[in-house]
Amino acid sequence: MRRLVYLLLVVLLCSHDLYIKMGNYFLQPNQEATLSLYNGTFEKSENIITRDRMLDASVIAQGQRMAINPEQWKDQDSTVTQLTFTTGEAGTYVAGVSTKARNIELSAEKFNSYLEHDGVLDMLEQRKRDSLLDEDAVESYEKHVKAIYQVGEIKTNDWSMVLGYPIEFVPQANPYEKYSGEKLEVQLLLDGKPLSNQLVYADFLKGAHPHKHNKDNHEHEHDGKKHSHDYAHFDGKHSHSHKSKKEESHTHTSGQQLRTDDQGMVVVDLPEDGIYYLRTIHMTRATDSDELTHRSKWATLTFEVGHKHGPGTHTHDHNHEHDIPTWVFILGSLLIIGLLFLLFRKKN
Repeated sequence: MRRLVYLLLVVLLCSHDLYIKMGNYFLQPNQEATLSLYNGTFEKSENIITRDRMLDASVIAQGQRMAINPEQWKDQDSTVTQLTFTTGEAGTYVAGVSTKARNIELSAEKFNSYLEHDGVLDMLEQRKRDSLLDEDAVESYEKHVKAIYQVGEIKTNDWSMVLGYPIEFVPQANPYEKYSGEKLEVQLLLDGKPLSNQLVYADFLKGAHPHKHNKDNHEHEHDGKKHSHDYAHFDGKHSHSHKSKKEESHTHTSGQQLRTDDQGMVVVDLPEDGIYYLRTIHMTRATDSDELTHRSKWATLTFEVGHKHGPGTHTHDHNHEHDIPTWVFILGSLLIIGLLFLLFRKKN
């Protein structure tokens, strides 16, 4: 029991990834929407982000970078920081938030557990090699996060803009020109330069590009087959979650474990419709400081992927059971013609 309580404390104290999260990343022009800062895991926020921690909060659209007024952020339930806004004209948008560095002191045992739980495995291996597993830590950490969302049908090139954060994911193609079953190449930059040999984790919550739903039983049909959905509520709006028992118990290192190449590139699989999120923690020893033992820079990127509509793909027809098969129509027509013919002959 004591071990379980200890592990929970490690999770609460050390496992605070920061994400920009939306209930739906496919929006319409002039639609009201909400950005939420989740400080914890992608599925649960543990605490808010105070405005004094934000070095930058901005939105990129139509080639312009616009700062977000700090007064626009509101705190919800002491765990989630939110921004409610109205979308502009159609295009691909980027939202970014960058935070100041903060220090945290951890015992050697807690620091080692944190490195293992959050997937900072290279630093954990270095501590083992250097026989430093018994060394306590004073870590300076900072977080830099992005989300890409699509407004309307027009795709713009804003997805490619580099925000200049100390660490940053930059996709090499518009995520909204990618579809489930495809791949997306993403570059990781550290101080503006490609970061090689860095562990990156990619995962997703199952979902879909919006469908029409049966209000009574939340079912839709693909090719005449009914599919039911579970719903999760984000920012007051429902979206698909499709959670399984396996997903509910996921950790920070679940999903795809990737490592950047010499150009800082990773290739992310997009196996299904859903909201995808990438995360990484770049940590180094602070050999130039008497106060610190380590410095870390955290980065995340979120976006949504839907499926492609067109020739050879399925359509969303919710009225298959009401369609009249062609053979029934032809047979019925012949019977009617035959009856009319007999009736005409009888009268004559």
